[in-house]
Amino acid sequence: MLNAFPRWKYVVLTVALLIGLVYSLPNLYGEDPAVQIISAGSNSSVDAALETKVTEILTSNNVKFKSIKLDNAEILVRFYNTDTQLSTRDLIKNQLGNNYSVALNLAPVTPYWLSIFGAEPMKLGLDLRGGVRFLMEVDVASIMQRRIEGNFNDIRNALRQEKIRYTSLIVRPDGSIFIACDNKADSEKAQNLIARNMPQLAISDAKNVDNAFEIRLSQSELEQVRNYTMDQTASTLRNRVNELGVAEAIIQRQGVNRIVVELPGIQDTARAKDILGKTATIDFMIEDSENDLMQAVQGRVPPGSKIYLMPNGMPVLVKNRVILTGDSIVGATSQYDGQDHQPIVAITLGGGGTNLFAETTMNNVGKRMAVIYRESHMQETVVDGETVKKPVFTEKVISYAIINGPLGNRFQITGMTLPETRDLALLLRAGALPATLSIVEERIIGPSMGQENIDKGITSVVVGFCLIIVFMTAYYSVFGIIANIALFMNLIMLVALLSLVGATLTLPGIAGIVLTLGMAVDANVLIFERVREELRLGMSPHAAIQRGFDHAFATIIDSNLTTLIVGIILFSVGTGPVKGFAITLSLGILTSMFTSITGTRALIEIMYGRRQVKKLAIGI
Repeated sequence: MLNAFPRWKYVVLTVALLIGLVYSLPNLYGEDPAVQIISAGSNSSVDAALETKVTEILTSNNVKFKSIKLDNAEILVRFYNTDTQLSTRDLIKNQLGNNYSVALNLAPVTPYWLSIFGAEPMKLGLDLRGGVRFLMEVDVASIMQRRIEGNFNDIRNALRQEKIRYTSLIVRPDGSIFIACDNKADSEKAQNLIARNMPQLAISDAKNVDNAFEIRLSQSELEQVRNYTMDQTASTLRNRVNELGVAEAIIQRQGVNRIVVELPGIQDTARAKDILGKTATIDFMIEDSENDLMQAVQGRVPPGSKIYLMPNGMPVLVKNRVILTGDSIVGATSQYDGQDHQPIVAITLGGGGTNLFAETTMNNVGKRMAVIYRESHMQETVVDGETVKKPVFTEKVISYAIINGPLGNRFQITGMTLPETRDLALLLRAGALPATLSIVEERIIGPSMGQENIDKGITSVVVGFCLIIVFMTAYYSVFGIIANIALFMNLIMLVALLSLVGATLTLPGIAGIVLTLGMAVDANVLIFERVREELRLGMSPHAAIQRGFDHAFATIIDSNLTTLIVGIILFSVGTGPVKGFAITLSLGILTSMFTSITGTRALIEIMYGRRQVKKLAIGI
């Protein structure tokens, strides 16, 4: 009896293998260390003249470079090694000055014909590609303090409305509110009022003070505020990392108030630290044209107004009423103005606050509107011999333009340099951090160490693959060679699938690939042993092949399904390296089942299925 293997299965196998080849090939080309040059101000431009100048700088200093290309208002110079890349970055930066931003980069060398199909190499993790790891501390205490200060105002208003007398009402530095009353009756009334209207607060008697009590945030409220702050901070950091273009970054909470951020491939650590750590937002205010600026500068600031400084140091007087905050901004892009070609930030509004903004600008046509940029960062100071970190706040006017007409949901912010517009647009898109961040620890993994890990990982895959080939060939003869071909197909399809889904490859991921190679031949071993058993029972070669695949199928499904379930659980509950291992293991199980069953069967049928045979070369 001749076995009949459907032709459509050959077609499916061939198409899958061709797709696997196309999407796995980019991983063979790697990346070039490169230097990227972009404009850092409105007075500088990136054009052919600059490309010629950079080329002259390189050739005059005998720097060997792979290529130089001008594209999309940036120049990309590729090098043969990272040592040349690092030294040349400083050389170019010194020669061009502060008008240009010269940053390190890693540029893929995927051929154009592969990029037509959208084929890109796998993303590499921090341990393989190199990059930077930040351990960041969130200033949760300041959030707690602001929350208790907000409750302080509510308590004061509530006591006044109920006409409850008190002799003292202050916020202490330890995050508590102290209230002292004239008598016990007022003290009890105040406590009952606060307990009834503000259940999030915990009340306790003050020590050594009559008719006084203390108020703090309850333990449940403290945990809720802490968790919200940490979750919101992690979410904002993730948005900022995505804006930086590091899709394979790892951001996870560590301990009570710390967050780990890993940025594979990032070499310009200064900009990464600057973007990640900024706690920035903007407010829009109308100028105070009814009062005299000079008198306000001399100290007589009218109530309801405030003085701010322009970038050039000039003071401006604005009404201390915010007509729009950065929370209402849903879109922000950095671009050039179409008329005077100056850098601008194009703003798109949405959500709450837009009606008040439109009404206020309509009623104040001809006046100026100030855009106030607020930023905070942690600064170390020495107090009583100990280093203490405290947040430092800065405010400045980044735009002070005349309102020519009512502003709708789209308008522009002007008066900044190109780098400033890019950073502001990025921060507005990603959202403001709820609390100030400080970098507790910074680790940089160089590309050379990452390349060493890659080389060792590739060596482990090659050694494991070769050992399997030797064993299968020696033990199963021609059937072992067929299994090895199917194993190679499995490796191609696994790498292609990892590239297609955008998985990040780490050292544990490479371990998952090696494990997959070992497990992939397990299905073939089950099938081949079943074929051997059928031959020993007197079955014909074709019948033995048929029964071997049919009877081993259920066992293969059961064993691989349980492993797949474990892989899914690891991916669901694991973080970082565990996820990388789970992804490669799970995808490897799917590809190995396809190649070990369908691929091996197809090859065996090509060799034996269309002719009469008396004996199978299966190591017997």
